[in-house]
Amino acid sequence: MDVHESIEELRAGLRSRPRPVVFVPTMGALHAGHLSLVRLARIRAGERGTVVVSIFVNPSQFAPHEDFATYPRPLANDLSLCREAGADLVFTPAREMMEAPDASVRVLEEDLSRELCGKSRPHFFAGVCTVVSKLFHVVAPDAAVFGEKDFQQLAVIRRMVRDLLWPIEIIPGPIVREADGLAMSSRNQYLDGESRRQAVVLSRALHIARTALDQGERDPQRLRKLLLDELQGAPLARIDYVEIVDPDALRPLPVIGSQVLIALAVWFGSTRLIDNLCMRNLPT
Repeated sequence: MDVHESIEELRAGLRSRPRPVVFVPTMGALHAGHLSLVRLARIRAGERGTVVVSIFVNPSQFAPHEDFATYPRPLANDLSLCREAGADLVFTPAREMMEAPDASVRVLEEDLSRELCGKSRPHFFAGVCTVVSKLFHVVAPDAAVFGEKDFQQLAVIRRMVRDLLWPIEIIPGPIVREADGLAMSSRNQYLDGESRRQAVVLSRALHIARTALDQGERDPQRLRKLLLDELQGAPLARIDYVEIVDPDALRPLPVIGSQVLIALAVWFGSTRLIDNLCMRNLPT
């Protein structure tokens, strides 16, 4: 596995590598969820193709009050995990490599990014789209893998690729969970013992919603009440949003039809966690 810090080195390294090139962008602090994406990339690339992973903590997707300065950066461990998961190249650029001091161009998605997390983090998706577009330009992949835990991000990236006519296949990776059901996240390590114990309420609420949907519940308000009742049973949980939306448009559903996305964002102290449940092909 080769590690490159500069754009020129990465491009030179890629020139000698076979296609397809399958790309996994990350901010590091890797866990089993990230590694499942690298393994998906390895499958898509095949034995002869090339898997590229980027590790870059992107400052433009953090607001001034958020955790950019304290975001974990265990690079040596991340590189070891990338090697074990089957990566061929890892790109680890410095901030100045990716963002000029007087940078004045951003990539904006102006529909899907207004919903869900976009309401409380209006800066976030412009930062994501801008850095991912730069990384796509540098790596020039045939395909890229994004996790479904960040469902809205996946939807926004798909829209960006479609609208900007990039010939890049976007591959979704399923949510990976801890043994107790908590969705894996680099920010889980911020949780203290009691917050970590209570955080499992997110997956528990989604399980209750899935059961109700399986039993025929199609009223979004009744379903939302089930979710809220469960979440409010965790004293440390501070709800950002509980939304029941169409998984393609990300807009609220007046009535649940054949598909639904239930999306949650909940604070535990200073740590904000997200989780979701997407169900398609529901009987109507």
